[in-house]
Amino acid sequence: MMKKRYPLDPEDLALTQKIETALLEALEPMQPSTQQRSTIRAQLFQRIHASTTTESQRITVRSKHGHWRKIRSGVRAKLLDKNNRAFLLDIEPGASLPMHRHHADEECVVLRGSASLGMLTVNAGDYHLARSGSRHGQISSQTGALLYLRGIPVGHSTEVARDLLTAFLPGEGDELITIRAQEGQWFDLAPGVTSKPLYDDGHTCSSLVHISADTCWTTQQQLLSHDEECLLLEGDAFFGDTLLCPGDWQFAPTGSEYSPITTDTGVLFFMRGATRY
Repeated sequence: MMKKRYPLDPEDLALTQKIETALLEALEPMQPSTQQRSTIRAQLFQRIHASTTTESQRITVRSKHGHWRKIRSGVRAKLLDKNNRAFLLDIEPGASLPMHRHHADEECVVLRGSASLGMLTVNAGDYHLARSGSRHGQISSQTGALLYLRGIPVGHSTEVARDLLTAFLPGEGDELITIRAQEGQWFDLAPGVTSKPLYDDGHTCSSLVHISADTCWTTQQQLLSHDEECLLLEGDAFFGDTLLCPGDWQFAPTGSEYSPITTDTGVLFFMRGATRY
């Protein structure tokens, strides 16, 4: 006697889940053989060793880690990379820094709040570039601000004094460049990956990169041809086997291995380096 069949409605999620649960519960556990266990163990430790070797080439500074140094009343800085002079600068409401002149290109990304750079106001998400030779008026914030800065001589007393004194010399220097959060053009790099170029000095470039949820960005290149640094702004992602969250910063030196970037939630980050574009 043929039993009556009831078609499964794919829209009936409760019934579908009930059937899946019943099928899973009916499965009998399978014990791997001694040889299979040995193979799995060897493959696991091989993967761990490869991951440790790759990740050891990179420097990661978590948002909650690192040493904050007082610059002046209401202003403190956290060193990220002494070679590229990358810092986080935290300005309390009402605090300020004096007028100064730049003797190297300085990049700035506003992570939180807003700040006045002389007559210019920048807000969260804005990018600002002060070219070598340019001058900034007093830097202040009424709301409080957190800035990422690259190229500033914090911790180098002689250079700081030079920047402060030469600010009184005539001339504004090269034009200051500001790209607002809502400005700029986004380009497709790969499926689910877009980039907004910010600054290119002919050797390396800075950009914002957005990767959509459930996307893995990889490349056929094996080794980095230039130092690369990333600062997470929104979302989270695995850079290789390291999970980075908002405020985390990572540096990969020249010659280190490329790592795929994978995100379940979607991610936005600032990147500086000879990118995989």
